[in-house]
Parts: sequence; structure tokens; C-alpha cells
Amino acid sequence: MSPVRRLGLAIVAIVFLADQALKLWLLFGVRLAETGPFAVTPFMDIVLAWNRGISYGLFQQDGMIGRWFLVVVSFMAAIWLWRWMWRAEGRLTVVSLALIIGGALGNGVDRAVYGAVVDFVHLYYGSFSWYIFNIADAAIVVGVLGLLYESFRPNAEKMA
Repeated sequence: MSPVRRLGLAIVAIVFLADQALKLWLLFGVRLAETGPFAVTPFMDIVLAWNRGISYGLFQQDGMIGRWFLVVVSFMAAIWLWRWMWRAEGRLTVVSLALIIGGALGNGVDRAVYGAVVDFVHLYYGSFSWYIFNIADAAIVVGVLGLLYESFRPNAEKMA
């Protein structure tokens, strides 16, 4: 196995495990549902939000069909992206795809186990409030930004 593929596997595992471990700790260690939100910094709180939809709360699903459809979509996307990652040569492509895969798997497990994605990071400044998200969401966004950046670079795939 090439070093870039090992890197991809490691990133998938790190993102997935960190995402799931932090969610488990907040749900069952801190007992966030019972104890309520708490401030971490003057611009960030830890809150509990159950996202039954996709990014930014779009396409909220209350029924079992919608829930399991999103579970299947998450895992099918992860499989498709995994195949792409396995064939990719460029380090940035592999890292970006690994971030997205780890995030998709983390959120997919949430949907399968809880029926919704566990979101908990709330950023704000004054009256400005950002969406509530989790590690998996952040990894997916960074991965997508990496792929977009690479798509605009000339000869991007030739650089490893």
C-alpha cells in the first residue's frame, strides 16, 4: 500500500473516531441533554442539536423512510468516495476525500443509531449566529474546500 493511501486510511479513522468519541463523551459523559449548554469561549458554546436532515438542517426527515434513506445515502457516498480516494494519486485529493469519508461515516452512524446527527458546536459573535455543527461536518467542509482548491490549480493531479 502506498504512503498516500495509508495517510488516507489514517485520516478516515482519525476523523471518524474523534467525531464519535466526542459525541459519546458529550452525550453520556457530560450528559449534555440533561445538563444543558455551556460556554467554551466568548464566541463558542457547546449545545445539543439533533439534525434530522442534511447540511444546514436542509431536508428534515421525521419518518423512518427518510431517516434510513439518508443513512443509505451517507454510506453509499462514503463507498463511492472511498473508491475515488483509492485511485487518486495526489496527496491533497486523498486527504480531502478522506476528510469527507470520515465525516460521512460519522454522521451516517449517528443517523443509524440515534435517528439524527448529533450537532454541538455553536459559533456566534454578537447577534451573528452560525449553524450548529460537529467534527464530521467540519471535516466534510474542509475536504470539499480542498477538492475545490485543487480543481482550480493547473496540473493539480500531477502534483503528489
